[in-house]
Amino acid sequence: MKIAIAQLNPTIGDLAGNAAQIIDAAQQAVAQGANLLLTPELSLCGYPPRDLLLDPSFVEAMANILQQLAVDLPPQIHVLVGTVEPNPSASLSGGKPLFNAMALLWEGRVRQMFHKRLLPTYDVFDEDRYFEPARVSYSLTIKLQEEKTKTLLTPYFIGVTICEDLWNEENFWGKRSYAENPLADLAQQGVDLIVNLSASPYSVGKHKLREEMLKHSASYYHIPMIYANQIGGNDDLIFDGSSFAVNRDGEVVSRAQAFQSDLIVVEFDKETRNLSSQFLVELPTTEEEEIWNALVLGVGDYARKCGFSKVIIGLSGGIDSALVSAIAAAALGQENVLGILMPSPYSSDHSVKDALALAENLGIKTHTIPIGELMQAYDRSLELLFAGTEFGIAEENLQSRIRGNLLMAIANKFGHLLLSTGNKSEMAVGYCTLYGDMNGGLAAIADVPKTRVYSLCRWLNQSGKEIIPDRILTKEPSAELKPDQVDRDSLPAYEILDDILQRLISEHQSPDEIVAAGHAPEIVDKVVKLVSRAEFKRKQAPPGLKITDRAFGTGWRMPIASRWIGKSSVEKRVEQNDNSN
Repeated sequence: MKIAIAQLNPTIGDLAGNAAQIIDAAQQAVAQGANLLLTPELSLCGYPPRDLLLDPSFVEAMANILQQLAVDLPPQIHVLVGTVEPNPSASLSGGKPLFNAMALLWEGRVRQMFHKRLLPTYDVFDEDRYFEPARVSYSLTIKLQEEKTKTLLTPYFIGVTICEDLWNEENFWGKRSYAENPLADLAQQGVDLIVNLSASPYSVGKHKLREEMLKHSASYYHIPMIYANQIGGNDDLIFDGSSFAVNRDGEVVSRAQAFQSDLIVVEFDKETRNLSSQFLVELPTTEEEEIWNALVLGVGDYARKCGFSKVIIGLSGGIDSALVSAIAAAALGQENVLGILMPSPYSSDHSVKDALALAENLGIKTHTIPIGELMQAYDRSLELLFAGTEFGIAEENLQSRIRGNLLMAIANKFGHLLLSTGNKSEMAVGYCTLYGDMNGGLAAIADVPKTRVYSLCRWLNQSGKEIIPDRILTKEPSAELKPDQVDRDSLPAYEILDDILQRLISEHQSPDEIVAAGHAPEIVDKVVKLVSRAEFKRKQAPPGLKITDRAFGTGWRMPIASRWIGKSSVEKRVEQNDNSN
């Protein structure tokens, strides 16, 4: 039996367009002799649909499209389509109104429905908000005929799982996160093969984790497994695809492209109960390559799916706006990127020259708007109210807000998408200006730490052609909001800051643990306080593309009005001294 994996890029809510993608994939699969086509989780509506699932008309439209899709698909191929199904007992038993489902379509009809068992509620996932978990594990039986004699062959017995159903194998993780283990249940049923239809968001190195997990499970149960994943950008989430198949010995025998739509075919041999394939592509070899591909995909899809064809970026001559410009040019084409230079009296000559050099390297258009006179107008307007005070943060931020206003005006006038350029290090500690450099429709590198920004830019320049001008890579970072300003006046060196942030945010280490790792207590205290105090800014930031396990987006659910700040040994000693007096 030949099984095709359709690695699709759905647009959330575009039911007709997503159905058309499935039909096209089915036609390609038939041309390659496939008997069964796998599509990703919720492939009909796109993942994650979030509160669209609370709209009864949306659920009804999905059911209607599913019925029509069954009719429109080539009749000879079995197709598994991700959808939702109402829970008929919800009003009686108090359960959730829907099931996260997979529908088997064949010969013009919906033949069978399969429901997801394990519903994640961590990080970016909130499936328990909408779905009732299935209580049993599902399998399907496919009966094929011998081509010449038309005699029935031995049926194929296939276990069907949906995304999280794979992620509870205690023999791999060393623990269970859910009471049930669908893989173990299917193994007990004696299935020939297990398929998983997934929408697994990208984070750095996650494809390796998925493969290791399935290699372990396949070899442990001696059952081959096929993993079909979604690709594309949907809001802050990026899906990398990287679908694959492992044989019963835990060897990867097939793999689809990363960050691209793809269709691959694997063959299951009933006698050996094993898989084989000629489709085995290599994945990106470095973290920089995969992050770059993810960000290009995320920016391009966000723009296109939101109806934008062109983007605008504020070019400061710094490394963050340089990286975002390079990503945008790769995602949408250099002709669709406009860079705006807005020098102030505090801007250095080399910043303007560096920004123009970058634009020339990328081939993007630029426009320059000096803001000195606008700054003077603001100063005159605030002169009486600010009389007797010293120049400070308020005046510095005015420059950023003037720039933010100009960028938004241009974006509104011409219908462009404004990309904000702040990195994760800045977002973490609040080294950014509300209604200024935080303005925008998408924060392209909001989950990229500053040190990673540098490594990505250096990686880009390894192509043999200078993309990011060398001076941008070597000069000291500065917001240039006052004379001779540099970032280290306000922040620790980025190598130190990013390590502290990684430990605090991603690894959930306490301040004492971070100090024990070798960081100065006073620096740790400062960073912890800055992270806590900047929460109100992050809540008002544009969506940022997620590339790490812990991003400031959908999965970050911290309070703004909070008195809790982790305490390090320095603060504890101060408290003890205060109590002793």
